[in-house]
Amino acid sequence: MTPRTERLLHDLVEHAAAAARLVDRGRPAYDADEMLRYAAEDLLIRLGETVARIDRDDDRFVGAHPGLELRRLKDARNLVAHGYDIVDPALVWSILEHNVPTVAERVRRLLDGSA
Repeated sequence: MTPRTERLLHDLVEHAAAAARLVDRGRPAYDADEMLRYAAEDLLIRLGETVARIDRDDDRFVGAHPGLELRRLKDARNLVAHGYDIVDPALVWSILEHNVPTVAERVRRLLDGSA
């Protein structure tokens, strides 16, 4: 792993922590607050863009670590960024609540050397 990829993975973990804080506010708050929904979409864009930068830095890293499921974050980013008018808020919530914590934990283990 290159030093830049390592830094980007740390960035990904930080973005995931922000997503966890958003999820901690609860689904009713998310559903009621348009700004929280926009913040959630922005976090998915940041997470996916981080994966895109990792891909640009080391085009083999994402493919060499399929268990991290990084490609799914990039796909979610593309959906939100390019299909913003058809984004389902329930899907965004589900990704932040279920997928992002799983990816973040796997990345943490990789960074800690226990993956």
